[in-house]
Amino acid sequence: MQEGRESVKKKLGLALGGGAGLGWAHIGVIQRLQEEGIAPDVISGCSIGSIVGACYAAQRMDDLEDIARSIKLKDMLSMAEFGWGKGAVLGGSKIEKILRDHFHHDLIEQMLIPFGAVAADLYDGKARNFTSGEVVHALRASSAVPGILEPVIDRDTGHFLVDGGTVEPVPVKLCRELGADVVIAVDLQGDYTARVENLGISEDKAKYIGKSVRIARASLSLTLHALGQAKMKMDGADIIITPKLGHVDAVDFTRADELIDIGWQSANVAMDGIVEQLEAAMAA
Repeated sequence: MQEGRESVKKKLGLALGGGAGLGWAHIGVIQRLQEEGIAPDVISGCSIGSIVGACYAAQRMDDLEDIARSIKLKDMLSMAEFGWGKGAVLGGSKIEKILRDHFHHDLIEQMLIPFGAVAADLYDGKARNFTSGEVVHALRASSAVPGILEPVIDRDTGHFLVDGGTVEPVPVKLCRELGADVVIAVDLQGDYTARVENLGISEDKAKYIGKSVRIARASLSLTLHALGQAKMKMDGADIIITPKLGHVDAVDFTRADELIDIGWQSANVAMDGIVEQLEAAMAA
């Protein structure tokens, strides 16, 4: 062992994947890590993962949990803001207002720990990483679900930016770039088989089921699942937590109580492996 090596602290990173309403599971994962005394040194996220990550980096998790647990169907309906002429079904001003109420004009570089959000450049197909600049702008870009929420204009290039999950479903690479030596990845798209079964597709129903929307949704789930698995392997996630969320519709933001518990349980199941990985990394 080189002299002084034992004094070098390895940095732990947490990469939070996208998944719309499923993202409340991230809260439970973080709660279980905190109970174990595990505190990420850096955090990255895409889509809903970027919002949860920003709240963690700004020490606003209690506020986020209160909001998540209080959302009802009428609250979701009140967010409707149709905007066909803006490149999406829904506009983004109401969501931006909520984010602005909490983050105001805060800058990412002012956060208490390094944080990054990833969006996708719709023109060149590349990831657009936000590690500085206005928090709200980054979160809006990272969570602009294509066709659902209007895209955000990149202030540097003028290009359209959309949901980061289209290129980095779980932003492990960004977490590394922020300085993480060990990365815990939370994959909300990993429970694929349960998800398609929930859509009515199973081994004993291989014939055409007559529901084109379900086929399209299953195909999108497969794309996100396959891309996420490939990227996490390529980018070298050290620990992958996969909450069992296939039975929950991603567009339903009203099931926070259940999802937070599932997130907690998934982190709890993985905890022995997490502790072993961290101890091995710190000893290296």
